[in-house]
Amino acid sequence: MKGLVIKSTGSSYIVRLDDGLDVECHIKGNFRIRGIRSTNPVAVGDFVVVEDGWITDVHDRQNYIIRRSTNLSKESHILAANIDQVALLVTINHPQTSTTFIDRFLATCEAYRVRALLIFNKIDLLTEEELKQLEELRALYESLGYPTLAICAKDLTGEAGITAKRSISKTVCQRSGLLRELQGCVTLLSGNSGVGKSTLLNALFGKEMTRTGKISDAHDKGMHTTTFSEMYFLPDGGAVIDTPGIKGFGSVDMSKEEVGHYFRELFATAKDCRFGNCTHTNEPGCAVQEALVRGDIAISRYESYLSLLGDCTESKYR
Repeated sequence: MKGLVIKSTGSSYIVRLDDGLDVECHIKGNFRIRGIRSTNPVAVGDFVVVEDGWITDVHDRQNYIIRRSTNLSKESHILAANIDQVALLVTINHPQTSTTFIDRFLATCEAYRVRALLIFNKIDLLTEEELKQLEELRALYESLGYPTLAICAKDLTGEAGITAKRSISKTVCQRSGLLRELQGCVTLLSGNSGVGKSTLLNALFGKEMTRTGKISDAHDKGMHTTTFSEMYFLPDGGAVIDTPGIKGFGSVDMSKEEVGHYFRELFATAKDCRFGNCTHTNEPGCAVQEALVRGDIAISRYESYLSLLGDCTESKYR
């Protein structure tokens, strides 16, 4: 039978069959070595073939989002497959999401041609200075064509939409920027640990869908609460795929010559470089370097580009 993988625990999978029945499935050892260079040959969002509780085949993917695995013996880890968009949840503080992390994630979305949405959470905790930083970052990414929202996930205020009933009715969807973005789409929800993914899911559905965690007082870092990936279905259409929080985002399958293609402003500017294979580091006549001096390209974006460029020759990631 054909089915959709809606949950992955690492050792088993929950598959929703075409008849609506959810069944627990496993994969056989030989399935793992069929030329699949990832820690998880089956991911949430995959359409699979099931026989007697075993996943025997995976249908061709429309797309997927992938990152370098922390397990250095493996090539990659697939976060989710067959998605319409990625919603990256970030925080200015408590904990702080680095611009390098954001830019690496966005570059991967560009590489795999998946729409990306930036959601800035915990706006209720920000100081005046941090709110100014928030607006500067939103202005930067919106100027590049990435939609952004600023929300307080715990009560769905800000641009998430305000509702005392904590529902996702049609009325609320029409008022809410976030809910409008989610409706009718399969969305991968990702971000660092502690940015509020579980809190957001619980608020969206009006009940505890997943456990929330506390921020470490000593390091102001989030602690893992989600240990597996799972797809949650929205009543009015669409679905959200929740994933464990990630600390770093390493690139996969990017050549040194390609990295600049995945930074929109660098790609647009590079056409004026003197050399077609310019790496925008120390070549003469580099239009990107000139734009950087003029302030037309953000220093944080250029530093993220250099960081990602380093991945092409190094085995580590940030």
